[in-house]
Amino acid sequence: SWRHKAQGARPSCSSSRLKFRRCPLVSSNLLGISVMFSRHLAGAGAAAAGACALRLVPPTREARCQTTVTSTTTVQQPDGSMVTKTITVSTPAKAARAPADKNYPPHGLSEGVRKLPEWIQLGCGDAEYICPEKGANFPGDECPEKLPDISKHSSFMAETIRSDPGIYDRLRSKKTNMGVGLAKCVKTGFDNPGHPMIKTVGLVAGDEDSYVAFKELFDPVVSARHGGYPADAKHPTDMNPDNLLNTKIDPEGKYTLTTRCRTGRSVRGFRLPPACTFEERRELERVIVKGLLRLTGELKGQYLPLHGSRSYELMPTGMSEEQEEDLRKRGNLFQEPDSTLLLSSGCGRHWPDARGIFHNEAKNFFVWLNEEDHMRIVSMEKGDNVHAIFQRFATACATVQQVLKEEGYDFMHNDHLGYILTCPSNLGTGLRAGTMAQLPLVSARKDFRQICTKLGLQARGTAGVDSASVGGKWDISNADRLGKSETHLVNIFIHGVSTLIQWEKMLEKGENIDELVAAAKAWNP
Repeated sequence: SWRHKAQGARPSCSSSRLKFRRCPLVSSNLLGISVMFSRHLAGAGAAAAGACALRLVPPTREARCQTTVTSTTTVQQPDGSMVTKTITVSTPAKAARAPADKNYPPHGLSEGVRKLPEWIQLGCGDAEYICPEKGANFPGDECPEKLPDISKHSSFMAETIRSDPGIYDRLRSKKTNMGVGLAKCVKTGFDNPGHPMIKTVGLVAGDEDSYVAFKELFDPVVSARHGGYPADAKHPTDMNPDNLLNTKIDPEGKYTLTTRCRTGRSVRGFRLPPACTFEERRELERVIVKGLLRLTGELKGQYLPLHGSRSYELMPTGMSEEQEEDLRKRGNLFQEPDSTLLLSSGCGRHWPDARGIFHNEAKNFFVWLNEEDHMRIVSMEKGDNVHAIFQRFATACATVQQVLKEEGYDFMHNDHLGYILTCPSNLGTGLRAGTMAQLPLVSARKDFRQICTKLGLQARGTAGVDSASVGGKWDISNADRLGKSETHLVNIFIHGVSTLIQWEKMLEKGENIDELVAAAKAWNP
């Protein structure tokens, strides 16, 4: 540290200290230099301010052992005005300091990752995902001057740029206020052409400001993905369980296996998973887990880092392999990033460090940390008791936000886009109300997916998006996220799934449902 005193000046008790510390936004280490300035110089001291004596003193332990990230973010106010706020995140050494180990991130790959196929390993280190085998060649740091060929890409991002190629030229050199470039946002879309029959978004946000700095691209993508969402629309919110339909989805308990409500949440002031640094991710884990461990009542529980993670002091090697496997078998825990969509987005970097799961004692409330979003909040149980599930879900979301606020943090949110998340498809509520249901007869129809679309639903196979069904078992959920409130979307889910079950019963009796299918539509208040 440097202490700066003006000769002849009396030290002032109101002096200020400006600390320069290692920051994820820059590659150099500024050695924790601390400069103390005297603000109030008087008499001869002020006259002699130019003749300064500099004296080297030992740096404080705080200066040596802390990482500071200062960022600005633009927040929309209730009256529609935009206010820029500065947020400073100071990271304790235990959370920020990276282990100097060539067999662990950020300097190498973890033991578990080294057992995975090479094409996955390439996306789990510190570098951007470059894998010629999978066609992942677009740089994630800077956009090339020439727009790549996306003439055969099937995504909302590709469609938008094809309609106006100038967007790429106008945005490719821009950066957000946290240093995220366009390349980081579009890499997953350029690397993954998709399938002609399956349209992806092809775009992710690297931080909250991505939706502002690159709005010329994000706005039309968001509008197209969410059925024409206007650029000046305001997203509604309603988490009141009393506004849910009283319809029983599965009165006989024969068709639904488990039901859940899930959403994502992001913590303001941090970059999102595609762009966050090793240190930021650890700080996020520290902040979020500290809040989660303060939950009480039916939400009280424990935090388990992924097996092999070294980020959490209380469990320095993470949960056991047996615990991890059990949680995954039950469908309660995410997998390693085995999709090129996730790997190209940057969400697999430094795996498994600072990722984990919090669950309550009853194991019907879960929070995933640092997968595709900062948090995924899940309320689930066997059967079809949507009211109880949503009540727990609403309470959990409000309680987690409250404990974060008490720590000086809050969720990313604005009036136009609702809750800000990594993928534009999850903006708004971020909510997916879903059930694992046995519907072998109605799902055997060739128009099954079209039926679901008419009812405002989305059908996934047993292993997630674009996977196949096994034995007529489907994961069915609401299709929309943005432009409708939480209770509105859950009511679409209740009405739609109960309708599918009614039709399944009719088909079991040999009855015809063609006229009912033709007249089907999503619930609307």
